Amino acid sequence: MLTPAEADLLIGQNLQCLPIESLPLAQCAGAILRENIYAERDQPPFDRVAMDGIAVASATAQRSFSIQATQAAGDAPLTLAAADRCIEIMTGAALPAGCDCVVPVEDYAVEAGRVSLAERARTEPWANVHRRGSDTRQGTLLVPTGTRLHAPEVAVAAGAGMARIRVSAQPMLAVISTGNELVEPGEPVEAHQIRRSNAYAIVGALREHGFQRVADDHIPDEPQQMRSRLRFHLETHDVLVLSGGVSAGRFDLVPQVLKELGVRTVFHKVAQRPGKPLWFGMAPSGAAVFGLPGNPVSTLVCFTRYVLPALYGALGHAAPPAPRIALSAPVTITPPLTHFLPVRLVADDWGRSWAQPAPTNGSGDFTALVGTDGFVELPPGPNTYPKGHVTRFHPWN
Repeated sequence: MLTPAEADLLIGQNLQCLPIESLPLAQCAGAILRENIYAERDQPPFDRVAMDGIAVASATAQRSFSIQATQAAGDAPLTLAAADRCIEIMTGAALPAGCDCVVPVEDYAVEAGRVSLAERARTEPWANVHRRGSDTRQGTLLVPTGTRLHAPEVAVAAGAGMARIRVSAQPMLAVISTGNELVEPGEPVEAHQIRRSNAYAIVGALREHGFQRVADDHIPDEPQQMRSRLRFHLETHDVLVLSGGVSAGRFDLVPQVLKELGVRTVFHKVAQRPGKPLWFGMAPSGAAVFGLPGNPVSTLVCFTRYVLPALYGALGHAAPPAPRIALSAPVTITPPLTHFLPVRLVADDWGRSWAQPAPTNGSGDFTALVGTDGFVELPPGPNTYPKGHVTRFHPWN
């Protein structure tokens, strides 16, 4: 069987990069940037006033000034007529010509059109002035391609004058549950049946991460119907995420049906617990297919560990390496498989974060995941990892 690292490599080698689309800036939050954003102008583009007050020439010995004019933000800059005059100025305005200092309103009094400086007031060169180009210079790379666009990056793009930007197109995703035993929430359920929960977890996680073009289907364990429905999804979607039907049971039909539809098996089974039966393949259309084990904990772990990073890779976004964290208690691993252990993040008295083990009662015990923050990845056993052992942490979101 493959190691998780080998599975990562094979997925990355096979998954195709998604196309590019141009979107209005207001629609780009959460998207992956597919062009560089450069500074349109110096930033600030002029000597910008940083306080409401009066603009003066710092070299003056005057402590009293006549008010020449008032200049608001957005006005063309005025020119100071003489050293014994000042210009009332507002935050964000361009510094008037002949001025190099702003005295804030708290440091002077106004009476009959004249300003008198308080004893504490100072007229120092460039006081309360945000100098032109002090943040960045025209042509500087501000946001590189591959960046996920959050509010700061969207603001920078707007500041660079970009009404539209090129981003990765959202993939068409199909989340598919298989199994005769599954019953929808809200429907009558028999004692021998279970609720269809995995698909809701996957769809919820996808939407939480900004993926909006998500279809949902439930296919019974019947070869002809499975063949027909999977053919449709392969022809109309970029990525299929299946839950169930990939183990070794008589009714685990997914691998055989996908083979009949021309889907090439890239790998089947990874040396890990939970999630050992994980399946991945590529269709002739270029669609990627992830076959996740049907047990709920296995489904969510494999989705978080493999599917989400792969989707971001296809969008052109290089996800940062998984953070590392220390165990808050010893953990014993018996089987020679990579172990994914749910944890809660806890802080000690010094504010340091620790991973508190929160083991489930098997891979079907999805109720135990409530309140957990993700899972840690522990090397194959047999071994006991002590408190303080540092390992990779995979958050649910």
